[in-house]
Amino acid sequence: MRLQKAHQRRTDDRMPRLYGFDDASKQRLRDDEVDPLRQMVSRALEGQQSNADVAVWANGEGYRGTLGGEWKDASVGRLFRNPAIAGLRYDDKGELVDAGHPGAITPEEFVALQEREKSRRPAEPEAPYDYLLVDGACTCGKCTSALQGARTNAGTPGYRCRPKDKDGRGGCGEVRMDAELLENHVGENVVAELLKPGIRKQILKAQDAIRDQVKQMETDVVELEGRREEAAALYGQRQISSDAFVAADREITANLKSTRSRLRYAEQMANFSLGAAKDLVRWWNTAPSASKRAITRLLLEKIEVFPASARGVRTVEPGRVVLHWRKLPGRSDDL
Repeated sequence: MRLQKAHQRRTDDRMPRLYGFDDASKQRLRDDEVDPLRQMVSRALEGQQSNADVAVWANGEGYRGTLGGEWKDASVGRLFRNPAIAGLRYDDKGELVDAGHPGAITPEEFVALQEREKSRRPAEPEAPYDYLLVDGACTCGKCTSALQGARTNAGTPGYRCRPKDKDGRGGCGEVRMDAELLENHVGENVVAELLKPGIRKQILKAQDAIRDQVKQMETDVVELEGRREEAAALYGQRQISSDAFVAADREITANLKSTRSRLRYAEQMANFSLGAAKDLVRWWNTAPSASKRAITRLLLEKIEVFPASARGVRTVEPGRVVLHWRKLPGRSDDL
């Protein structure tokens, strides 16, 4: 629905390591598993064997998973879908990039495994929904946890406060809202704000300040990457224990992920331009998601979402969505 013309752990230490690697940080390959893994991939790609056939072969050769269990169709599939086996990872945009650790197979082989996986599926899955308000843009009004994009059992995109897992990570789990409903409500308010006199000049001033933040975050990323390399070097020289290295690497990785996420949005905010858009409603309805995210982040500090009064409510009830507007430079209450 478009806007109308009205005023939108790293794997836990207790989890098994990845097959083919010697430790949870994936900094070293495990010699006795690299060759079996490569043979499994070769049988899948060159021998055109199914995952089930690959599992039967591996079990027959005496190879077992990291917890000692036999291989199955599902476990082979999970292994083949993990980019780490090729020394890769998915970045925040969902693209494959160098993960900074060795791989047991080549990136080209992993891409071929992906293509093979697509051909194995009986039907193409629905395209991922491009959520507008993730990565901390909207929070739970009850527990302040960031809402995450999640489809309902019926497959409808929505936002939800995820309940705590067994390790205590998560929120209250009591807030859910249809994605289209929330995004349209936010979009309508953002467009109304853009219609106020003088707002473009204020946006330009705010972008100057954000560009300074971008420079600082770029420096922070470089420093964090340097710290990770230092920790790896100390571990390689046996100056720190495996536990100490994994703990340090986990903390640095979490900080890097957070900083890179904030940097990505700050760059979008700094580079955003409305251009000569005269019909702001039409612009919003056709603008790329990155542009809409940028202007939303620029104008709003955060969006709080509270529970509906009853299950299945399909309207934005008064007080359910609270918009916290950013104080832009030069902005006065009479604008």
